Amino acid sequence: MKTTSIRELKHDTSAVLAMVANGESVEVRRRNVPVAVISPIKTSKVVRRDFRGRLKAIYGERILTVTGTDLISEDRGDR
Repeated sequence: MKTTSIRELKHDTSAVLAMVANGESVEVRRRNVPVAVISPIKTSKVVRRDFRGRLKAIYGERILTVTGTDLISEDRGDR
């Protein structure tokens, strides 16, 4: 783990944050006594649902003659 002083953090914040962005944790010290640790955020991969695949599994290659917009308009009494 890298260390930095409060003075260095104050004057060169972008360099310290660049180290953190590269995956390193940085210990911040005041008068050589640790006061904080800045560490990168643990990100999780976003899982997106496969709606297109799901629709293809349900309807196959069939082209629907009535759209969802048409069904909603009809239900509301717009048409």
